[in-house]
Amino acid sequence: MRGILYGVGVGPGDPKLMTILAVETITACPVLAVPADGKDRAVSYKIAAGIVKDIDKKECLNLVTPMTKDKAVLESAYEKAADQIAEKLEEGKSVAYLTLGDPTIYCTYIYIHRLLKERGYQAEIINGVPSFCAVSAGLSDSLVDRSEQLHVIPSTYDIEEALALPGTKVLMKAASKMPEVKRILREKGLRGTMIENCGMENEKRYASVDEIPEHPSYYSVIVVKESHD
Repeated sequence: MRGILYGVGVGPGDPKLMTILAVETITACPVLAVPADGKDRAVSYKIAAGIVKDIDKKECLNLVTPMTKDKAVLESAYEKAADQIAEKLEEGKSVAYLTLGDPTIYCTYIYIHRLLKERGYQAEIINGVPSFCAVSAGLSDSLVDRSEQLHVIPSTYDIEEALALPGTKVLMKAASKMPEVKRILREKGLRGTMIENCGMENEKRYASVDEIPEHPSYYSVIVVKESHD
């Protein structure tokens, strides 16, 4: 009997924010997969290790995906990762692919998930707490009130048009283009708050655009809210 692939969201950083289902799924799977060159470099693994017993005894697949927008390069990496996972599934071993936040939000896992489902394998998604929900809680405010809209924006692409949308804007993956993101926010007179490394030991909070550093860590989320004044 073939194993099952699970895309497991481990939440934004604090192991205690992992769901019971995520912990049970990881515990039950003999094989883990991480999107990094070794589990010691995988933030998702470190988070899970904070609450899953004997996680270090499990077999681990290191599935590196290059940081590029080149579709051909990415698709080749996804196919290779799918091949490695399929090998374990054919051995009857279920695999838990660990991912930060939630697997359905800008996540590498979903491409591998689709490939393996197309090949006829069983693949399931275990939801996790999204980073922007944890950031909003950390900032002690709601994301949206009443009829306000919520827009989740990948900041590695053009954000100017999206920032004109009504309601709250969540800027994800902003770190690599932070100087440009800050410039645009200032030019538009928008108020943004940010948490860097939310839920981790080195978490930092910034109450305004001017406070946000030019080169924050990869795990940085900005919340741009309409004024309620």
